[in-house]
Amino acid sequence: MKHTYRIIFFTIIFIGITTVQANVHLPVLFQSNMVLQRDKPCNIWGTADDGETVTIIFNHAIYKTNPVNGKWKIILPAQKAGGPYQIIISGKNTIGLNNVLFGDVWICGGQSNMQFAIKDAYPLPDTSTFNNNNIRLFSVAVGADFVPQDTLKYGAWKIANTNDVRNFTAVGFFFGSYLQQHLNIPIGLISDNLGATSIEEWMSNEALHQFPQFDQFYNTYLAPHKSIKQMNEDFEKIKPLWDKKYYLKDDPGLEQQWYLPGANDSDWKTMYQPSHWEDNELKDYDGSVWFRKRYDSFPKNFFGQTTISLGQVDDYNICWVNGVKVGEGYGNMNLNTYVIPDSIIQPKNNIVTVRVFDAGGKGGMYNMFWDPYWAGEWKYKKGVQIDAKKFKRPLVANAYIFGTPSILYNANIAPLVQLSITGFAWYQGEANTGRAEEYKQLLPAMITDWRQQFNQGNLPFLIVQLPNFGKEPLQPENSDWAELREAQTAALSLPNTGMATTIDIGEADNLHPDNKLAVGNRLAMTALKIVYHDDSIELSPRYKNMHISGDSFIISFDNKVACNDKYGYVRGFAIAGKDSIFHWARAYIKNDTTVVVFNKMIQSPVAVRYLWSGQPGEVDLYNKDGLPAAPFRTDQFRLTTSGNKYLNSE
Repeated sequence: MKHTYRIIFFTIIFIGITTVQANVHLPVLFQSNMVLQRDKPCNIWGTADDGETVTIIFNHAIYKTNPVNGKWKIILPAQKAGGPYQIIISGKNTIGLNNVLFGDVWICGGQSNMQFAIKDAYPLPDTSTFNNNNIRLFSVAVGADFVPQDTLKYGAWKIANTNDVRNFTAVGFFFGSYLQQHLNIPIGLISDNLGATSIEEWMSNEALHQFPQFDQFYNTYLAPHKSIKQMNEDFEKIKPLWDKKYYLKDDPGLEQQWYLPGANDSDWKTMYQPSHWEDNELKDYDGSVWFRKRYDSFPKNFFGQTTISLGQVDDYNICWVNGVKVGEGYGNMNLNTYVIPDSIIQPKNNIVTVRVFDAGGKGGMYNMFWDPYWAGEWKYKKGVQIDAKKFKRPLVANAYIFGTPSILYNANIAPLVQLSITGFAWYQGEANTGRAEEYKQLLPAMITDWRQQFNQGNLPFLIVQLPNFGKEPLQPENSDWAELREAQTAALSLPNTGMATTIDIGEADNLHPDNKLAVGNRLAMTALKIVYHDDSIELSPRYKNMHISGDSFIISFDNKVACNDKYGYVRGFAIAGKDSIFHWARAYIKNDTTVVVFNKMIQSPVAVRYLWSGQPGEVDLYNKDGLPAAPFRTDQFRLTTSGNKYLNSE
């Protein structure tokens, strides 16, 4: 090993003497302790000056290239699982990546249940298993943008240990740990997710452009091909003229300085905030409305700063505290949190004034993430009313991280598309339950597009099906959660996809159930079956086909089933007759793969459903590996979410 490093040392000196030296930069993703994908050529890329030479020394070999338009890429040949290796990248400067392993790299995406950290999970395995040199963790610091980015905002590769796994995705880590123990190869896990996010935020600009419901948003924000930074810079250039001609014109509140503490507000009315004023007294009103409220104190943020959080404001706002302007915001998808200088804060009776300006549609301070500290009765008064059709809106970077299409893909997935990987683990859908039928189109479109963007064939895509959640119904019900589960199942028609069924390990009153260990293990079992072709594993039994015999349904599953109920009756089935009304049914196992379902009160059954509820209650039907049979329906009745689609808020 010493001889190898001596060769590398003298090679670097030789390169420095014989080449014109470049200034080499790597994306955030490339760091020491990382895992690169085994058995595939691996791209290493970055930036440097055109005309210079970039050199990589790896595994006794030297690779060179020259940047084009400031960008370069070198492809390392496929390697077997193992390591550690050192990778030296040099030009004018030299960058060393140490302790690099080759193994399987998985991207763990989705919303809050994928983001859910190990420190909050229960039960936990023996925590000594967290110390594993062959598991490497990378947490993406979430960014947002309208155009695809070349590098992530921030992130760091960590070797798995009891301290660093605490804040890592629990599902992702347990998934990777199960794989590592069974495959005995290095596993790299990239945690790339954010709670409360909808699927459209994780879809590329091109993928969204397939769907007409996104046309208005696409044409306004994505078609210009401008980043958030570029939009902000462009807006700042025209802002003075726009303020004068449109935004600040003819407002009595500005002329009479309603923002000053001494302004007379005795004739102002009251309105509860957060809310849209069209939902209160100001029907069909466009223009400015002024809000005032008194506070004795203000909260401090994580950094010890005193702040005010207005949440989302439709469309524009200016905020004053005790007559001093503390912030100004544009666009109804942005968060509006402003720092209040301590020098202007009084011991008591601080006056907050907000000018809200709406240029069409609904107006007001609103947002389900509104800080409750600011909620309550605010005084208000109308300022200047406008004709929205004649008001010229500027293009502003209107991006709210919890709801704006494509921005999470562009900032957090696009920077990874050149990376060789094994596949994706996806746990998301809660935010789309109200649009479950639409999700049936969006999820396959996203999967197909991600595969095209990564350009590595039909990369494995593994889905965690939504668990049980909510109140168990007394009678069979329609359910948007059940419909979302069906939409997830429909994506399995794509090749190289798999799903972990979790209908029995959720919690009735907890949107974020604690048992992420079982979820991760089931997801890993899915990977072992679908990706690694472990024939010893049978996944959750799935509906295969059915036929009607007299007044009974004969349901066939794709693998063996067993009933956990001591009396042998399977709960969770419902039958509908010709009136399309469902009633609970009795069911029992006829043989290893067949269940008989009946209701003596229904002589001519037409449809059957299984576990079709947000919270279907106790589950009885499992396979030999302890995995529950997946929910399903045989009917094609109209869904409760039918026709519900993304609605642009502008």
